[in-house]
Amino acid sequence: MIIRLWRGKTPLDKADAYETLMKQLAAPDYSGVDGLLAYYFTRRDHADYAEFLLITHWTSIEAVKRFAGEDYDRAKYYDEDKNFLLD
Repeated sequence: MIIRLWRGKTPLDKADAYETLMKQLAAPDYSGVDGLLAYYFTRRDHADYAEFLLITHWTSIEAVKRFAGEDYDRAKYYDEDKNFLLD
C-alpha cells in the first residue's frame, strides 16, 4: 500500500473558496480512480494563510499512476490552483 501527502498554502481570504474548489474538483477526481482506498483533506488556519494537507491511501504504484500519470512522484495540480496557492 502507498500513502501520498500533499501540502499547500493559500492566503486566508481565499481559503474558503479553495476548500470548496477542492471538494468539487479534486475529490471526485481522486475518488474516481480504481485503487484509491481513502483520502483525507484537512485545513489549518493561521494568522494570514491557510495550510491544506491531503493524505491519500492507494493499493499500489499502478493505482497512483492511474491518477497522477507516469511521473507519479510529482504532485498533480489543477489549472485553478495557480489562482490560490502561495507556493
